[in-house]
Parts: sequence; C-alpha cells; structure tokens
Amino acid sequence: MSASSLPVARDVPDLRSAVNAWRRAGLSVGLVPTMGALHEGHLSLVRTAKERCDRVVASLFVNPRQFAPHEDFERYPRDEAGDSAMLASAGCDLLFAPERSVMYPEGFATNVIVTDVSTPLEGEMRPHFFGGVATVVTKLLLQCLPDAAFFGEKDYQQLLVIKRLASDLDMPIEIVGCATVREHDGLAMSSRNAYLNVDQRRIAARLNLVLHEAIKAVHHGAPIGDAEAEAQRHLMAAGFSSVDYVAIRDADTLAIVGDVSKPARILAAAWIEKTRLIDNMAL
Repeated sequence: MSASSLPVARDVPDLRSAVNAWRRAGLSVGLVPTMGALHEGHLSLVRTAKERCDRVVASLFVNPRQFAPHEDFERYPRDEAGDSAMLASAGCDLLFAPERSVMYPEGFATNVIVTDVSTPLEGEMRPHFFGGVATVVTKLLLQCLPDAAFFGEKDYQQLLVIKRLASDLDMPIEIVGCATVREHDGLAMSSRNAYLNVDQRRIAARLNLVLHEAIKAVHHGAPIGDAEAEAQRHLMAAGFSSVDYVAIRDADTLAIVGDVSKPARILAAAWIEKTRLIDNMAL
C-alpha cells in the first residue's frame, strides 16, 4: 500500500463511518494511538494489531494536554506525510488525524483522572501528564470503539493507567501491551531519541545496561534500595545530567516492594541535558 492510498479521517463522523462499514462486514478493528514522529516501535504495534484484527486504525494527534508549559510541545517532531507512508507500509487501513478543535472543541470541560497507579514516579515528576493522557485516550477509544487497542510497554506506567481506565469505565475494549522495541545497542526506541547528538546518543545507550545491572544485583541478593541507588550513581557517572528516578515496583500496581517474590518492574527516567528518556524492564 502506498502512502497516497492510506485513507485519512479528519473528524469523528468520518472515523465512525469507516469503522461502522467494517463492522457491518463482520470485521474486527484494532486501534493504535500515536502522537506521530513514528519509528519501528510504532510500526510493530500496527503489525501486532494487524495480526490480531482484520482492520487497523492509527491515530495521529500531538496532545497538548500532556505537555506542561515548559515541555517540548512546540518542538515535538511532526511529519504527517512521512508517518502516513510508514503506517501504510505496516498494513494500517485508516489514519485518524484530527485537528485540535476536533479533540478539544470550544467549551470542552471534561478531564479523566485515574488515581493510585498514576500517582508515583511519572505522576510525581509530571503531575499534569496522566490527566492529559487519560482524557485523550478515553476520547480516542470512544470515538473509534475498537475491539482492541495497542500500546507499547516502553511507557509502562501509561499502559497501566490506560488498562485501569478501560476497566473502571467498563469499556468493551481489550488493552494490549506490546514489548518495547529497541535499537541495536538496547536503547528503547523513542521519538525523543531524535533530539540526541552523537555524544548524547552514546550516553543514552547506557540506560538499559544500567537497568540490567540493577536487575542482576537484586537477583544476587542486593537490597532493592541499594540497587536503585547504585543504578542512579551509575547513570550519573555515565554522563546523564540528572536522574528523576530509578525504582523497582510491583508490576501491577507500582507499589513499593520489599522483595521480588512477586512480578516486579524496574523503571527509570533520566535527563541528558534537555532530553528526558524513560525505560523499564521486568525483573
């Protein structure tokens, strides 16, 4: 499929018209929400959705509500034509690319707040973030009403928030988490990797290695707090400018854990000058 053959819906009636036509034909529908600046990680979500569903919708909307005033909304990379071509090559059937006025029309006054799992870690560092994510994802799920929606585990806490809101609001939609896609040196693929220069990119590659070292330390008996602190020291020594957190938490709730007898996750967020990188791994 060529980029020019990928249909684009700009508003909700057009989106629903396409989805309803598929439904009448007895086809299942998958949704892959994105903010554009696509890379292989996004395309892997589309391919997984295509394996699971007959038709796939990808949304492209840079959501202003999940950026604080000091964050990178204005410089966030945008390339709809390039993104459309990549989606078409991965087998996407429809691009939903609404304007801001479609998602947040004049007088819009609703916010979706998910408590508990949104509170620690990213919730402490970026208190505005999950309200913006939960609101826009709720809208996208209701606008499309897919059978399943696909999200990357790279944004692990976000995935937990979305699973919780879909469950709590009784949405008949399966939320599917997909494994993080990594570069050849293990760096988690991210649109923000494009901000890194050559030297910064070398530093960034240390993030996943430090997390692996922390996991090994815990499995060899190191106390969790010691492993977290040592990982932070290693990141700073590797050249990161600052570390927001390295934390080992319960994999389902992100609650603090004393050991890893139950499924756990190590999560980290760290800065290289003006670029913030996140990563996580299962223990």
